[in-house]
Amino acid sequence: MKRLLLFIAIPLAFASCQKDKKESSELKTVDFQSKTFEKKTALPCKGDLCAEVKITVPEASAVPVVADSINKKIFNTVRGIVYFGEKPYNGKTYEDIMTSFINSYEELKKEFPDETLGWEAKIDAKVDYTSDKVLNIKLHHYTYTGGAHGYEGNRSLLFNPETGKELTRKDFLKDEAGFKALAEKEFRKKYKIPAGAINATGLMFENEVFELPQSIFFTPKGLLLYYNTYEIASYADGPKELLLPYDQLKDHLLIK
Repeated sequence: MKRLLLFIAIPLAFASCQKDKKESSELKTVDFQSKTFEKKTALPCKGDLCAEVKITVPEASAVPVVADSINKKIFNTVRGIVYFGEKPYNGKTYEDIMTSFINSYEELKKEFPDETLGWEAKIDAKVDYTSDKVLNIKLHHYTYTGGAHGYEGNRSLLFNPETGKELTRKDFLKDEAGFKALAEKEFRKKYKIPAGAINATGLMFENEVFELPQSIFFTPKGLLLYYNTYEIASYADGPKELLLPYDQLKDHLLIK
């Protein structure tokens, strides 16, 4: 009888263990819902001579600690883009950011009523790549607050999908120096830059030293190194990018 009970208990314990594992796995799943926030000046607008903000972001949910970490990073990134003046606004919500941006426009308009330029700020962020080890959010942005042209670019936000912690290069590169050497070799090859000074063809690397870009994206085919406008080249030259296939990165990547 004791042996029979033991045999019954073993599969029940196994099933319970499997259920716990499944539930644990489900609890770690982060869901996203796209949220859009918009605001426009109350002042009369004439065609494009207006001020408006549109922010679209993926909002994480399901796992509070993980979601909070991801949402906070996305928000702070947006806050560091949508502003006018010397430093970002102290807003705590997207509504705060938009209100401050519109207020800045309206205050300037009152001071210079003959100003004919409109303002614009657009943020379009989305989950661009996911794996067991990497969650990559691509944030495309455009702002214009006067001048010859606006500023447009892309930001890469990398996270550990289980913890919500932001990933740094040390988290996914085995040897940054070795990876950088490979990237420079391929970059020179793509943009036909001869040996010697890296800026010989008109680029603007600081101190003539090749550097990795601020934004590195994980894609299904490989790592995309993306240099935004002004990062290493003039506005006229636009952004520069380099895709390094995963088969070239076997000795350099810790995760993908």
